[in-house]
Amino acid sequence: MELPIPLPLAFEWRHLLFANWPVDADHLETHLPDALSVQTYDGTGWLSVVPFVNVDTRPRGLPRRMGIDLPELNLRTYVTHEGEPGVYFFSLDAHGITAVLGARLTHHLPYYYARQSIRTTNDGVEFSSRRVHPGDRPARFEATYGPEGESFTPESGSRAAFLTDRSRLYTQGSDGAVRHTDVDHDPWRLHPASATVTTNTLFSANGFARPDGEPVCYYSPGLAVTTTGSERL
Repeated sequence: MELPIPLPLAFEWRHLLFANWPVDADHLETHLPDALSVQTYDGTGWLSVVPFVNVDTRPRGLPRRMGIDLPELNLRTYVTHEGEPGVYFFSLDAHGITAVLGARLTHHLPYYYARQSIRTTNDGVEFSSRRVHPGDRPARFEATYGPEGESFTPESGSRAAFLTDRSRLYTQGSDGAVRHTDVDHDPWRLHPASATVTTNTLFSANGFARPDGEPVCYYSPGLAVTTTGSERL
């Protein structure tokens, strides 16, 4: 029996930046559980850094007023399991220590406690994160970002859809088993994004060299999200 129960959740994602770097797929493969395979676009794998804020986070079925707001920062890539596409997270840094412990226990995700801030200014969204999780590698990220250009809904098969649109996330439990959580939301509304990243040590904290070149960036004001509980494959 697994305790605690992995509850389905409801929340909103707001002020998202998708900063995406092409990375050699074979190199990414060495960082994944054996059951997962790198999913490629334009012949390459991708690493994405995604800062945002979870709004009104709560177990599904509870009213929004009982939810909490949590900034979050993740490093992720895109994978398949037996042909089913999804997201795989190398790390997720979040501001609330209770939420970090809960996500680790119930959804088996590699969450780390961090001191974070997010605010909107005339220059865009300012996001800052400093990992302070006991006994783990330090990681820092600071950036200012925002929309640049008209909004659009990414077309199926496009690079923008590949880098943003997934309905499943995969993770590996402490017993080595691969697990999945399904995610449901309306189609993304994206903007091309401008982003000034002044500090980013997420790659080195997760055993990657910093990718060459500038990232492909998208911004979304956000959307409402629901998830299932975590299930073992």
